[in-house]
Amino acid sequence: MEITRALVVLGWSHLYQLLALFCLAIVLYKLTVLLMQKRALIRNFESFPGPPGHWLFGNILEFKQDGNDLDKLVKFGQKYPYCFPLWFGPFVCFLNIHHPEYVKTILASTEPKDDLAYSFIQNWIGNGLLVSQGQKWFRHRRLLTPGFHYDVLKPYVKLMAHSTKTMLDKWESYAKTNKPLEVFEYVSLMTLDTILNCAFSYDSNCQTERKNTYIKAVYELSNLINLRFRIFPYHNDLIFYLSPHGFRYRKACMVAHSHTEEVIKKRREALKKEKELERIQAKRNLDFLDILLFAKDENQQGLLDEDIRAEVDTFMFEGHDTTASGISFLLYNLACHPKHQKLCRKEIMQVLHGKDTMDWEDLNKIPYTTMCIKESLRMHPPVPGISRKTTKPITFFDGRTLPAGLLHFNLI
Repeated sequence: MEITRALVVLGWSHLYQLLALFCLAIVLYKLTVLLMQKRALIRNFESFPGPPGHWLFGNILEFKQDGNDLDKLVKFGQKYPYCFPLWFGPFVCFLNIHHPEYVKTILASTEPKDDLAYSFIQNWIGNGLLVSQGQKWFRHRRLLTPGFHYDVLKPYVKLMAHSTKTMLDKWESYAKTNKPLEVFEYVSLMTLDTILNCAFSYDSNCQTERKNTYIKAVYELSNLINLRFRIFPYHNDLIFYLSPHGFRYRKACMVAHSHTEEVIKKRREALKKEKELERIQAKRNLDFLDILLFAKDENQQGLLDEDIRAEVDTFMFEGHDTTASGISFLLYNLACHPKHQKLCRKEIMQVLHGKDTMDWEDLNKIPYTTMCIKESLRMHPPVPGISRKTTKPITFFDGRTLPAGLLHFNLI
C-alpha cells in the first residue's frame, strides 16, 4: 500500500513537471514570436524617425492624460514633418501620419480598418457601422441613410433646444457662484440626453438625475476603453478579462446591452400593428429606432435584432461623446477670441429676433457662426485620427514604403 501511494505521488509529481514544462515552452514560443515581430517592426520603421521610447513602455509614459497629450502630438508633428512611429509597450507600434500627401495616399487606398483598437470596443457596440467592413458595412450604411433625411431631422430641433435649455439653466445658476466651470461634463450629458430623445424617444432625465444605470454604464465603458488602449498589457484579451477593469467592463456591458434590448423589444411590440413608416410619421415624429426596425434591403430582408442593437450602441458611443467634444472646443475657441464671439452672438440675436430657440429654417441664416463652427472642428476635430492596417506595401510620394501588415494611425 505504501509503495502504491508513493508511485501515485510520484506520478502526479511527474505530471505537474510535464505541465510546467509545457507552459514554459508556450511562454518561450510566444515570447520568441513577439521578439521577432518587434525586430521586424524596428527594421520596417528604420526610414521613419520618431521620438525615442522606453525599452519596455515605449512612448506611453510621455502621455499623462493631463490635457496636454494632443499638444505633445502636435510638437512631434513639427519635429517629424511627415510621420512618426509611437510605441505602445514593447511590441505594438503605430505610424502616425499627418502630412497631407501621406494622408492622401492612405485615404485613396482601400486598406481596411485595423483589428486592434476597434476590437477593444466590439464587445460593447457589436459589429455596427464603426467596426464592420465590406458588404456588411455598405448594406447597413444604405439601410441607415433614411434616418438622416431632412424630414426626419427637422423635428429634432425642438428636442435639441429643450435639452440645451436644461443645460443652460444649470449654467445660469452655477454662474452666480463665481467658480470655474468644466463645461465638457455638462455638454456631454446634454448630448447624451439629446441623442436618447431624438434617436430613441427615450427620456432619461440624465441632466437632472444621476441615478440612471444605463448612463453610468455608457460613461464607464467609454473610460475603460480609453484605459485599455493606453495600458499595453490590457491589449491581451486574457489579461484584461482577468483584471478588475475587465470585470467592470463586462458588468457595464451587461447593463448597456440589457437596456438596449429592452428599448428595442418595447418598440417592436409597439410597432407590431404598423406596416409603413408613413403611417407612424402621421401620428408622431419618426426616430432612428423606427428607421432601423422598418429598414429592408432590395431582397426585403431587414436587420436582425443583433444588428439593430449594434447600431443603437454604436450610435450612442459615437454620437454623444464626439458631439460633446466638438461643442466644448467651439465654446473654448470663442472664449479665446471674444471678437468672433461677439460677431456670432450679434448674428444669432438678429436671427432669433426675440424668440427663445432657433427653428430649422434659421440654421441657414447664420453663415458667420457656421464658419466659426467649421473652423473650430478643423482646429480641434472630435475624432483626431483614424486607424488602418496595410494589406499590401504602400509607397509614399517621397519614396518611403510601408510593408504589408503594419498598423498606422492617420492624424487628420
